[in-house]
Amino acid sequence: MSFYAYMLRCSDGSYYIGHTDSLERRIAQHQHGELPGYTHNRRPVTLMWSQDFPSRIEALAAERQLKGWTRAKKEALAVGDWDAVRFLARKSFDTGLRLRSAPTQDEWGGVDERDGLAAHDGLAERDELAEPDDFGELGESGGFGDVIDENMIVTDAAGDSDVLADGDGAVGAPPPVIVLVRPQLGENIGKAARAMLNFGLTEMRLVSPRDGWPNPSAGPAASGADIVLQNAKVYDSVAAATADCAQVFATTVRKRGVTKPVATPEQAATEIHAALGRSAILFGPERSGLETDDVAVARTIITVPINPEFGSLNLAQAVILVAYEWSKGLTAERELSQPSINPIMPPAPQEELDGMIGQLDAMLMGAGFFHLPDKMQSTRRTLRTLLTKPGWSSQEIRTLRGVLSSLAGKRPRA
Repeated sequence: MSFYAYMLRCSDGSYYIGHTDSLERRIAQHQHGELPGYTHNRRPVTLMWSQDFPSRIEALAAERQLKGWTRAKKEALAVGDWDAVRFLARKSFDTGLRLRSAPTQDEWGGVDERDGLAAHDGLAERDELAEPDDFGELGESGGFGDVIDENMIVTDAAGDSDVLADGDGAVGAPPPVIVLVRPQLGENIGKAARAMLNFGLTEMRLVSPRDGWPNPSAGPAASGADIVLQNAKVYDSVAAATADCAQVFATTVRKRGVTKPVATPEQAATEIHAALGRSAILFGPERSGLETDDVAVARTIITVPINPEFGSLNLAQAVILVAYEWSKGLTAERELSQPSINPIMPPAPQEELDGMIGQLDAMLMGAGFFHLPDKMQSTRRTLRTLLTKPGWSSQEIRTLRGVLSSLAGKRPRA
């Protein structure tokens, strides 16, 4: 499965940059005004550039790289002026993948209505995500949906500055930072990274990891969440790790002798999405959790209702609880995927249902089922009511009629 970073030119000359797992569908949605936000009132839009990537994280990294580019760099990329791109940008994407020019609308065959608009096909990207671990099968669905963080990057037609905006044009809160305070085992750091990435969180900070960093045991436990581990930063104190954060939350289920507001993961997620600045969430070492001095740094404590006789979550379990609640607050433009569900087929037209009932009625007449003439009409009515209740689809009716034909002794078609 491929993921795409792309750049659109809007009708007013401004640019929109995003990423998706279905480029044709996404461009069509922008073109037809199906996505609320910046492009809705700036149509028509033109696809100026796109590139496919093997993972969503790489596509997201490419999108974020473009966010820092000036208008001149974007226009050089759009026309495929690679000398100008190299001169202006000084470097390519951090992903190390080469830049490629985008197909034009003519090459796509236009951006008319396509079948892809009705379907969502975000699936797990790596088989390794399906392996169970000590927090059960939560990683089994894996992958991401149509967009993790498709923030709009708008370059005003009159200038080169970029503006970060969410789906309705308002400035949005960035994803929270996960801070692991004095983590002990590399395996647990890897499992926490895996939990983060499943729900769209990629920024991990480590405060004085016991066994140093990098830790060779973290990679295998991350089961493919390597991007989180590669970008993890190490700090020598909680204060340093949270210095750029406007809100700090501390996770604990124990009383720490400090008076702080207490929130559930769901309540904390709401506060994080509503915040104007960056938030950090602290998680303590595996053996004892956060110390009182760590909790004192935070403004709010996150805790969960738990069995009073056994309150013990491992590190990855705690991270996944908080990350999941945060992911539930993503807008439709940025939401994660769910496992694909087969759509329910609509009921067949009445004519098809009547045909099947008529076929069954004829077979029953021939078999002598209606042997009491005075009850024939009520029996037929009962059978019709019975057969009408399920709301058979056309395919189901064809299957049932095939079964009836076989029971009647008709030879199956070759």
